[in-house]
Amino acid sequence: MSDAAISASGQSQTAIEVASQPDVWEWALAEHDGATGLPAAGERVAVVGCGTSWFMAQSYAAQRESAGHGVTDAFTASEFPAERSYDRLVAISRSGTTTEIVHLLQRTDTPSVLLTAVGEGPAAAHADHEIVLDRADETSVVQTRFATTALVVLRASLGEDLTAAVADARTALTQPIEDAWVSADQLSFLGTGWTIGLAHEAALKLRESSQSWTESYPAMEYRHGPISIAQPGRVVWVFGTAPDGLAGDVQETGATLAVSELDPLAHLVLLHRVAVARSEARGLNPDTPRHLSRAVILDTSD
Repeated sequence: MSDAAISASGQSQTAIEVASQPDVWEWALAEHDGATGLPAAGERVAVVGCGTSWFMAQSYAAQRESAGHGVTDAFTASEFPAERSYDRLVAISRSGTTTEIVHLLQRTDTPSVLLTAVGEGPAAAHADHEIVLDRADETSVVQTRFATTALVVLRASLGEDLTAAVADARTALTQPIEDAWVSADQLSFLGTGWTIGLAHEAALKLRESSQSWTESYPAMEYRHGPISIAQPGRVVWVFGTAPDGLAGDVQETGATLAVSELDPLAHLVLLHRVAVARSEARGLNPDTPRHLSRAVILDTSD
């Protein structure tokens, strides 16, 4: 069913795009298998993005290193260390217009590849390769399917079979959303390894869509201070396997613990649905988040 057809049902555009993720992932895996320009094993790689794309960069970087493919660092584009030497630069930008990404690609001599939803944009003019995930493009301000699709393509490039992840994403679209997740006055998101980036992204997603108080941490750091705010009526959401003893510690605080056997990226799809539900429960429109626009294009004329 097309986005336009579903829209007639009264769903927000954000909800439509959230629900499309498994299908778009399948398309991307088939369309971009062996995509040109992605890092080869052994290369020293930097991955950059802004906002949501930065958190996807963090997740990919952690996965690539842990898989033994080589040193991989993630940076927000504005903080890229120009003095460091890399074999390849991977840039993630949904619109391909983000000012910091364009400027970085303009000034680097490092071989580069851009993952974007909109081909032949300003950033693409300065990249050596472009991977266009056009079916993952979004009209929503808040990113969901582009970001996850970009990470799916990057995970697949490491040799990972994402068949189960796609199936888990379909499951995530049918699982019930607990009232405690929607009504909580605070949510903390935790991850380990590559899922730390997902935790940061989940926290951002709720801040953007529903003006929620959220925090995010590496899971083992949670008990080094942040657990002090846990209490009844609040949620601790863990991506991936919770560290030993964490569940019991959270239970003692009275907070609700949210864990899942799903692939962590599919667990993020479930969180996307929670973001929409929280927005609507607060009388907000998830399609029009406060103070945000679809792309950040800065005036640098001065």
